[in-house]
Amino acid sequence: MAEADPPSTPTIEAYQLEERTFAPSEAFKRDALVVDTQMYDDADRDWQGFWARQAADLLDWSQDWHTILEWELPFAKWFVGAG
Repeated sequence: MAEADPPSTPTIEAYQLEERTFAPSEAFKRDALVVDTQMYDDADRDWQGFWARQAADLLDWSQDWHTILEWELPFAKWFVGAG
């Protein structure tokens, strides 16, 4: 029995291998609200804390959350207890 030919189109998993980067235009950089890597660095150090700070600073909550993230695959709940 002959082996099947590989698919002619890439599988969805192949798109996860993208390694190209695209530098922003000068106009984009000039008009950007964030001009350094501080936010990225903060998120890299403590990603749940980063999103908790963003949620606290940018949103009005009628009730505070007690858990930032509940992750029970395949489900995720953010800001549990908030209202």
